[in-house]
Amino acid sequence: MAIPGYLEDTAKDFAKQATATYSAPIDTSKFTGQQFVAGEDPLQSQAINLAQQGVGSYSPYLQAAQANITAQGGLTGTQAYQPFMSPYQTDVIDETLRQYDLSRVGGQQQIRDAAVGSGNFGGGREGAMMGQYDADTLANRAGLRAQMLQSGLQQAQQQAQQAFTNQGQLAANQFGLSNFQRAGLGADVGALGQLGSLRQGVTQAQLQAQQQAAQTAAYEPYGRLSQYGTGITGLAGGMAPMQYQAPQAQSPWASALSTALGVGGLYGQMFNKR
Repeated sequence: MAIPGYLEDTAKDFAKQATATYSAPIDTSKFTGQQFVAGEDPLQSQAINLAQQGVGSYSPYLQAAQANITAQGGLTGTQAYQPFMSPYQTDVIDETLRQYDLSRVGGQQQIRDAAVGSGNFGGGREGAMMGQYDADTLANRAGLRAQMLQSGLQQAQQQAQQAFTNQGQLAANQFGLSNFQRAGLGADVGALGQLGSLRQGVTQAQLQAQQQAAQTAAYEPYGRLSQYGTGITGLAGGMAPMQYQAPQAQSPWASALSTALGVGGLYGQMFNKR
């Protein structure tokens, strides 16, 4: 298509500008690169450090619980009562029986006195009465001793049972502290991580706006020349060519935001029980 005479100078000017513009390479580093990707937020760093410090921090509670369970195992069986037997039981029994024996001496004297009064001292009747009295004394003495032994045994068994229950409760408490520590740590890590991810997303949006502004500035001459050429074509009576479309630089926003949100959710699950 021939260029009308009145547009020749304009066409030459367009060609000169186009040559200068299109021959110069575009510095894409102004709107691409790592500088437009938001880095790790300080809260995310804090959450990561806290999570790393928290790994295995609940182990002392579990070890204490295991120790209590082991100790509880020693409180079972037919001999479990023995550690709870009073070390003074033998002394108490011996003194009680001694006092009992002393109390029976008076009864023997009464039998002798009665025998003397009736003229049967040294006789068969006195002997029979003394024999019966001594037999009763031995029987009662044995019964008293057995009763004290049984009482001590029952008390020791009750204490052993109570100790068994206490050890089980201690173990359960230690397990509870372990779970509480994990849950509390998980809540802290989750809150810090999610807040950090939110702030990282805001920073990424700001960087994206800066990236788009830099890209628009870099491609602005091409768009302007496209409009210039379209105007010339229209004045010359030809069909206007397709409008120039500035290429869209790949934005890290979507992937960065997706990663931030995904990591933010991961923080909250890190120490929670499934």
